[in-house]
Amino acid sequence: MVRQWQDLFFNRRFSSTCLQGSVDFVKLAEAYGALGLRATKKSEVKDVIVEAVKSGRPTVIDFVVDQDEKVSPMVPAGAAINEILELE
Repeated sequence: MVRQWQDLFFNRRFSSTCLQGSVDFVKLAEAYGALGLRATKKSEVKDVIVEAVKSGRPTVIDFVVDQDEKVSPMVPAGAAINEILELE
């Protein structure tokens, strides 16, 4: 969402939002004794959530999302709740 703000309101001046090669959250979860799961496609989301719930264990789910995907709706900084932006 920070990247989205930088894109929409700060002329695409990206800072600290390029996370390629970052943490492997599945391995990190496993290192702490938790279940680590990853969804790389929208079609995997439901199955991963069901698996996490059924496991009965602490679980970290890594949802891999394209860096240019937008979160919608959103409220810009300083705006009222009725000033929601709908993004496509």
